[in-house]
Amino acid sequence: MKPTQTVAVIGSSWGDEGKGKLVDFLSKTADIVVRFQGGNNAGHTVVINNKKHSFHLLPSGVLQNKTVVISNGVVIDPEVLFTELDHIQSEGYKPELIVSSTAHIIFPFHNYIDELEEKHKDYHAAGTTKRGIGPSYSDKAARYGIRVFDLVHPEFFKAKWDNLIDIKKKMIIALGGNWCYNAEEIFNQYVEFGRKLKPYMRDTAYFLNESLDDGKLILFEGAQGALLGLDHGMYPFGTSSTTWAGGIPAGAGISPKRIDKIIGIIKAYTSRVGGGPLPTELKDETGNYIREHGHEYGTTTGRPRRVGWIDLVNLKYTCMLNRYDALAISLLDVLGGLLKIKLCVKYIRNGQELDKWPIHSEIINECTPKYIEMPGWKNLHEEEWSEIAVQGFISLPEEMRNYIKFIEDYLGVPIAFISIGPNRKDSIVRYPIW
Repeated sequence: MKPTQTVAVIGSSWGDEGKGKLVDFLSKTADIVVRFQGGNNAGHTVVINNKKHSFHLLPSGVLQNKTVVISNGVVIDPEVLFTELDHIQSEGYKPELIVSSTAHIIFPFHNYIDELEEKHKDYHAAGTTKRGIGPSYSDKAARYGIRVFDLVHPEFFKAKWDNLIDIKKKMIIALGGNWCYNAEEIFNQYVEFGRKLKPYMRDTAYFLNESLDDGKLILFEGAQGALLGLDHGMYPFGTSSTTWAGGIPAGAGISPKRIDKIIGIIKAYTSRVGGGPLPTELKDETGNYIREHGHEYGTTTGRPRRVGWIDLVNLKYTCMLNRYDALAISLLDVLGGLLKIKLCVKYIRNGQELDKWPIHSEIINECTPKYIEMPGWKNLHEEEWSEIAVQGFISLPEEMRNYIKFIEDYLGVPIAFISIGPNRKDSIVRYPIW
């Protein structure tokens, strides 16, 4: 059997599933960790020795001092990138950072356009972080975007910049906004960003393929979740990039044949930020309990997340899309203290049972969840969960083990990794991933 050389970690629902912790854990074995899509709308959190580290652009492998790559599928706000890099270096970490020459750039007016567009969308607003992600990807698709290579070469940057500014001025005014930017100042600021980016810039498709040829182990870190993807998520209530595993070949420049294992990460319950229907959403005291117990507030925005029971219908859909080799489940400890726990196993629409996720938001909006109910488990202290993690799967409360087994059987995918606390050590590996 061919040894595992590449592993991908993919969020299986609405993002915020705990990818940061899992990527950090798996990075110990990897040589290289790659972000292949999204921008600083992503928020990955890793807790080590009770100290929280939050990332928006840097791959979570920085805390293992690995080579980290921001590839061509990512849109980059250079100011955010250098703020994160300065912070992590001040903490004593020394990662080798590589940035794709073909990654597209976010400018300040992209954030403003993001805000204006959301206002115009009214009900169909996605609830974006207003970080300029969508407008930057729009420029990329329209073929007048600015890339890292351009910033590093001002002689190429200037002509493209003048064209972009002309278009953006007209767009902002058409959306009812006011042009309040000094184009020359921004240009000079981004030329300086280009000077700082130059030592990190590489043609990352070559770098990654040559690294694989040399036997290096590569971990691909997804941002957001599969249900937020542009093509196969809940459109238009999602993000602007390809968030399932199919985004790796396009976003990193490697063949699909070179992806050895795909690990999906799920939460023990559902959470999401943004608009759109959420059939299992809880707007009662149970929902408040889960939100507060799970600290369900956005890493990027601080907004309270919507929470609900686990939705196995939409998870079955993302398992089909990604054909996961295994799953990781996080935040099981958060449900501790609830007497009963519900799992959505079908949708009901107009009196008919649906066991497939309907994809279209208009249909999902007409659906109600059909639940099964299982007994809950005790609410333990963090130290108690840590002790259980050391002892392994058999030491988990029986009710929790039954819950995990039901999810495995329904989804038809083994759960290889279990997280029962925020720290790196609060993890149980049932089956090897590398």
